Amino acid sequence: MSRDSSPSPLPAPAALCLLRTSAIGDVTHVVPLVRTLQQAWPQTALTWIVGKLERKLVGDIEGVEFVTFDKGAGRAGMRAVWNALHGRRFDALLQMQVALRSNLLSLGVRAHRRIGYDPARSKDLHGLVINERIPARSGEHVLDALGSFCEPLGMKQTQVRWDIPVPEEAHAWAAQQLPGDTPTLLVSPTSSHALRNWRPERYAAVVDHVLSRGWRVALVGGPSPGERAMADAVLGACKRPPPDLTGKDTLKRMLAMCSRAQLLLTPDSGPMHMANAMGTKVLGLHAASNPNRSGPYSDRRWCVDKYDEAARRFLGKPASELAWGTKIERPGVMDLIGVDDVIERFEAFVSSRGLA
Repeated sequence: MSRDSSPSPLPAPAALCLLRTSAIGDVTHVVPLVRTLQQAWPQTALTWIVGKLERKLVGDIEGVEFVTFDKGAGRAGMRAVWNALHGRRFDALLQMQVALRSNLLSLGVRAHRRIGYDPARSKDLHGLVINERIPARSGEHVLDALGSFCEPLGMKQTQVRWDIPVPEEAHAWAAQQLPGDTPTLLVSPTSSHALRNWRPERYAAVVDHVLSRGWRVALVGGPSPGERAMADAVLGACKRPPPDLTGKDTLKRMLAMCSRAQLLLTPDSGPMHMANAMGTKVLGLHAASNPNRSGPYSDRRWCVDKYDEAARRFLGKPASELAWGTKIERPGVMDLIGVDDVIERFEAFVSSRGLA
């Protein structure tokens, strides 16, 4: 995927520091920026401060030094990052996270140029830890906003490329779970934001329909208690429960499973963006969040979009009048998405691929 632009006219910096610690989806969105920087300036040393979990997803990208931030360790985790960078100086810091903890963390990075968000997207003292800003734009997808951090350096992100490494072990494991070439739907039913979650009985109704169409379905998710509880509720409501891989995979194995699936059904979540990075299409469920901002970047045709209806119902105005990025995380908002809405998108996808 590309957009017209010109290459950087500026000399290559010796060293850049990227700070984006979380979450999984946003870290996935940073990878194209890394690829842009590597292509333009192959000799520039890149250091990425990233979260402990998120490093398991991207920490094997070649040509990048990763410094792990363990937010669960509290102040000790912050000091560990500062100690790892002690005595070092970068040409620029790309401060791509506005949370207070990340702003404080950035104080341990010595850099003459400290590039952050424009005022409209700044919060939690972000403006005090930066001295340059990315262009002020509204209506951008999160990936494009992160990609614009290279613009103060004199370039634009002209290609969107991930190429996240997936080890052979992960591919072999995925092949064992999903053998052959049967059309496959992965269902990742849980978001880290509970109010973005759909009802388990509605997932079950979709699973039953997809199975009746001769597709294979696998339930996937992480090992957290919330994900386990959601998976159990979905399975309990299914007429014919699908294979349950919840808590059995790793982030790399999830990427490998996506490479073997045609479609992922999920709310706004990290797996949505992991699947998109692997080229797997996403049937995203959007009512609490705007798919044009945080949906699957490459292809949103198969998403169910009830964001405007949610804006009118819960905020009394159309989505076009909301501040860009407004979340509508209200109880009952995801109930605006009906089972028939999801089945219609699934059938449209099946028809488009000649899989009917």
